[in-house]
Amino acid sequence: MVAVLVFAASLVVAVLLSQLAHRTVLSTAVLFLVAGLVAGPGVLGVVSLTPRQPAVQQLANLALFSVLFTDGMAAGADQLRKAWRLPGRTLLLGLPLTLAIIAVLARWLGGLGWTDAFLLGAVLSPTDPVFAAAIVGRKEVSARLRQLLNAESGLNDGLALPIVIVLLAVTGDHRLDAVSLAGDLVAGLALGVAVPWAYIRLEQTRLFAASALYEPLGLFAVGLGLLALCEVTGANPFLAAFVGGITVASLSPTARDAFHRFGELITELLKLAALLALGALVTPALLVSVGVGGWAFAAAVIVIARPAALTLSLYASALGWAERAAVAWFGPKGFASVVYGLMVLQSHNSRAERIFLLTVVTVAVSIVAHSSTDVVVARRLGRE
Repeated sequence: MVAVLVFAASLVVAVLLSQLAHRTVLSTAVLFLVAGLVAGPGVLGVVSLTPRQPAVQQLANLALFSVLFTDGMAAGADQLRKAWRLPGRTLLLGLPLTLAIIAVLARWLGGLGWTDAFLLGAVLSPTDPVFAAAIVGRKEVSARLRQLLNAESGLNDGLALPIVIVLLAVTGDHRLDAVSLAGDLVAGLALGVAVPWAYIRLEQTRLFAASALYEPLGLFAVGLGLLALCEVTGANPFLAAFVGGITVASLSPTARDAFHRFGELITELLKLAALLALGALVTPALLVSVGVGGWAFAAAVIVIARPAALTLSLYASALGWAERAAVAWFGPKGFASVVYGLMVLQSHNSRAERIFLLTVVTVAVSIVAHSSTDVVVARRLGRE
């Protein structure tokens, strides 16, 4: 219960400072990260967590599932059809370029072999939809930029996951089962379409109708059931979550709108809890053990990898130079990278500890850097 008390106290402080955080560089994400660090085993020791504890993995999975489910609703099939060119550039060109640049940095600065370096590149290449929402929600940001960041951050998790799984199989001590991998992805895609479709079709019949009070709980139940079905069948839950959100938005904008506020609050709570847990994993000993090369790697991922990849992929696009600079800078790393890093840690990879260590440090640096600059970037865009 001590962890619950720490979370509650941090949440009270975050709520009281939320209006100030919206106007300044103060960040609630950094607040929870620091709270976890202080309460964790490296400082006060009142919250004891280790990366291999099932609760840590489950919390990260829940947070990422919720993020992708709600972000899929924000994207929707109609939005993707209307504005696919810019997200297509960032996903089909920017994502592979980011992965490759991170792999080179991991080989030179992180002390990894080439295969492990590309695995780390796949782990760190996705951007985080929750942290991207910090800038997407600001009125100074143009509609096309919001659509670009929303679609990119929602889709790149699913695109990076198969690469992570394949490279884990290649670098581990077991053979790659391509049929099983493809089956998990197809099953996730199928469940992500079928479960929300069945619920919405039932809700739209004359026999059933949800009251205003219970209407948000319907999609909550759909998401919970979808996650449970993925666990039972072995289907990919993250692909199912994002496809499920798109299915809901495409079939019933009314149901999506009714769920929107409720879903945002649940996602925010899970996000903050996962940040507290991540902070507890970042002990002072870990910060020292990563070494100079590890810190240089984390900094280079933030200031070199994405800016270079997105500058190339968006060259000669319809975006103005200020918008391109904002997209190139604002590529926060978050829950997807933590979840994929935990997958590596639980694998048979011989460098799993090092890969996870570099992942955690890079995500922590990204949260501090990007959560503290969203206001500055948005104001610059407003002036432009």
